[in-house]
Amino acid sequence: FGSSTRPSDRRWHVCERSRPPLTPLWEPSSVSPLPVLFHSAMAATFPSKQAIVVGGGLAGMTAANTLLEKGANVVVLDKSSFCGGNSSKATSGINGSETRTQKQKGIKDTNDIFYSDTMSGGAKKPEIAKVLVHESGPAVDWLMDTFALDLSLVARLGGHSAPRTHRGKERFPGMTITYALIQMIEKIQENTGGNMAQIITKARATDLISNNGAVIGVKYERQGAEIKVFGPVILATGGFGADFTANSLLSKYRPDLMHLPTSNGEHCTGDGIKMGEAVGGATIDLEWVQVHPTGLVKIGDEDAKVKFLAAEALRGVGGLLLNAEGDRFANELGRRDYVTGEMWKNKAPFRLVLNSMASKEIHWHCEHYKGRGVMRKFDTGADLAKEMGIPVKKLEDVMEAHYQVSLKQEKDPQGGPYPAYPDGKSWDEPSGKTDCGKKFFHNVLRGDQVATETFHVAIVTPVIHYCMGGLTISAKSEVVNGKDKAIPGLYAAGEVAGGVHGNNRLGGSSLLDCVAFGRVAGRACAEYMLGADVTTTSLVTLAGGMPGQTESKPAASTTAAAPAAVETASGYTLEEVAKHVTKDDCWVVVNGQVLNVTSFLKDHPGGELAILTFAGKDASAEFDMIHPPDVIQKYAADCIIGAIGGAAVASVGAAAAAGGAVAKGEILEGVEGEDMQLGGWCLTLRVLFCSFLKQILGTIFSIKNFNALGDKSGLSRSAFFLVMFMVIHSVGNLHVFGGPNHFNAYGYFYVRLYWTGFGLNANIIEEYLALAGLLHVCVAWKRTAQQAKAIVRSPSRWTLILSGLALLVFSIVHLKQFRLGQADCYWIKPQWMWPFFLRRDGGFPFEKEGFTAVRDIYKLELQVFADPMTCAFYTLSVMLFGIHMWTGWTKLANNKLDVAPNQRWVARLVGQVLTVLVVLFYLSFVVYAGLGLADSSMYDPTIAPVPCSLST
Repeated sequence: FGSSTRPSDRRWHVCERSRPPLTPLWEPSSVSPLPVLFHSAMAATFPSKQAIVVGGGLAGMTAANTLLEKGANVVVLDKSSFCGGNSSKATSGINGSETRTQKQKGIKDTNDIFYSDTMSGGAKKPEIAKVLVHESGPAVDWLMDTFALDLSLVARLGGHSAPRTHRGKERFPGMTITYALIQMIEKIQENTGGNMAQIITKARATDLISNNGAVIGVKYERQGAEIKVFGPVILATGGFGADFTANSLLSKYRPDLMHLPTSNGEHCTGDGIKMGEAVGGATIDLEWVQVHPTGLVKIGDEDAKVKFLAAEALRGVGGLLLNAEGDRFANELGRRDYVTGEMWKNKAPFRLVLNSMASKEIHWHCEHYKGRGVMRKFDTGADLAKEMGIPVKKLEDVMEAHYQVSLKQEKDPQGGPYPAYPDGKSWDEPSGKTDCGKKFFHNVLRGDQVATETFHVAIVTPVIHYCMGGLTISAKSEVVNGKDKAIPGLYAAGEVAGGVHGNNRLGGSSLLDCVAFGRVAGRACAEYMLGADVTTTSLVTLAGGMPGQTESKPAASTTAAAPAAVETASGYTLEEVAKHVTKDDCWVVVNGQVLNVTSFLKDHPGGELAILTFAGKDASAEFDMIHPPDVIQKYAADCIIGAIGGAAVASVGAAAAAGGAVAKGEILEGVEGEDMQLGGWCLTLRVLFCSFLKQILGTIFSIKNFNALGDKSGLSRSAFFLVMFMVIHSVGNLHVFGGPNHFNAYGYFYVRLYWTGFGLNANIIEEYLALAGLLHVCVAWKRTAQQAKAIVRSPSRWTLILSGLALLVFSIVHLKQFRLGQADCYWIKPQWMWPFFLRRDGGFPFEKEGFTAVRDIYKLELQVFADPMTCAFYTLSVMLFGIHMWTGWTKLANNKLDVAPNQRWVARLVGQVLTVLVVLFYLSFVVYAGLGLADSSMYDPTIAPVPCSLST
């Protein structure tokens, strides 16, 4: 790292070993490359063409897409179950000056005007503010051109001298923009087989790896394992506005705000800032935490710690803020810190009021907020005044005064008696008295229109919203140390980077910050790695087509793994859905599909409340406002349990075939069905083993089914244990081929553990097995009854139900015959067992003293299987068990194991191989005994000194 040049063929050495270097992952070679994650375990060198992005929000996804554009490879780590972050919840839009949209609409705006607004808004570092502003126009145009996004609407938000906040006609802009960038990375990952892009969720970055002052990689935790991945790092982890713990950055720098609610997701805990500080990164402005004035209050849940945010665009289109007496008290288009400060001086509750003209202009938002129960429509001003507890005349006077001021401002913009914001003069008294006079008016209503006017109204309160402070960065987005020197290999973008906005951020500049500095960081990082070899590549070309469109080359697994089948259920009714309205039992309806989202609540990027608001209801309209149409099939397909009134429900496989979707946002190396190298197999098998072990160690006692049998967690958890036991049991039964000594000693091994059985004539393994089996049957029975209509025409569910019932009958018969049946005695010396087979090192004949009588299950087996009907019954039952295990394992592998979706075929294959082996092991049992292959001469007559019989 001593050289300032960065040749593309450099290798970064992290340790010295006398072993040949591995073939680099990302460079051409005749040797098939190994997945990147294994270089940390096996290599002394690693490639310099790969960058690591920590954080899967808009800043991280922008940086990742930019790296790919510039010819680099990227791994994105996100600690949540899904990517998106706070960016996906942004509601107002993205700022941009001198954009194509502005020019088409004749909006006069320049970078200089935007720069002046940004500095007046609170920014303190001119060199950083200039980057934000001058990157804004190209950033907005890049989003429209590269990702085909609609950003055709432009509004003026608080603190802006011109309309420059861009959004589309549908859905919230944050979700639309962020999701488009995520889709592009996913498509590139699919199209390149994971060789250029990877997204790894549930991966919590813990430390940066450094060498001689340069950052060369990241340590992260996933599924209990610590993994290292190497390359320069771009931090895009967001702020710390949701960390209310005692040792949080929020409690350290702004303890006075700890009592406030927040609009941030629970992932906002300042991880990136802490990691950057640990390697010498400087911080700036950590005390500047923005409190947004318009967090939405839901009636009946006023004390909720996490609140939805009212888009600043609501005030931009003409929404007015009224205090408890119905008076205006501030410039609605002032800075956020200013508006919040004026709210502290006035009496709550505060209402954000939109007349019909403003409501129509932002109709989509109003409908969404009404659906969430945080906005209400009033048919007349009289109704609104009644709800506020004020005379309608008061409301008319306030609106008329506002209307008259707008006329004066239009007629004589510089003649007003009050200072205006951001400059000039204002005629508006309520805001003028605060030295922040209002000078821009939109959708203004006359007083005589109030009585019959319709209004959309929300109660609002200040909420923690944005952290202006973070790691100090340069104009190239490099993280700098205390001496203002860049730390090689470390960059930051988005809310984790401080100093961009100073002590206050303008509305619409959050998404801009993410895209502008995400692009800057991506370009700078690519140049750091590749030097003169930086190229410009089309993302659409890398993706094999625009995401959402059908590619000319389908994914390798489409034909084999995605039959275009459609299941049709007889259907639920809305009355049935309405019974499931709690956090422990939550159903919703989306576009005719019934979803049991109970287990999905904790993973929902928008938080649990966003779903629980619609528990037991049809959420189609509100869902479609925010989400693209393929979201359910991609991220929550396992939640679909049926349909309303017999509506057709496309199978997950069909959806995957149509769109090549990757479920759950967890993307690792390779595309399902493609050839995998040794490293890919090892990683997948390791994750599979750890996931299975986690389920087993979790035990059935940690799930909720002892209280709520309608949930499926107990069904899954008990299935894991039953599978493990059946594998061990079938292998143990192979002792039958060793003769009575081995087989009877194997049986006695369980008897020797009776001391663990809490006084019962059984051991703890058998007791736990009985509980797991009982739970499995009970939950399966309850869910079958609950979902009877959806099951009617579901072949896979019928397979599980019928085979499960047959196995229940077989289990009862089998226990009666072998576990509880009467058997003759067989005499052994227990000390000869290690751990459960007879040792012959003492020779024969044995001394008669010290022998123990055990059940002769070997002889019992020969007697039972001497009956051909019993052999047929046992064979049929084993085959049904195989079908049940095969089908059930497929569901577990698709939904409950933490293997990447594009490698779940490996998990399914492992289960299928285990199923076949278990079936063969059990069938060998009946073949050995039923066909007379057992040799009774294997009995040693000297070992049975006294005849007897035992029942257990």
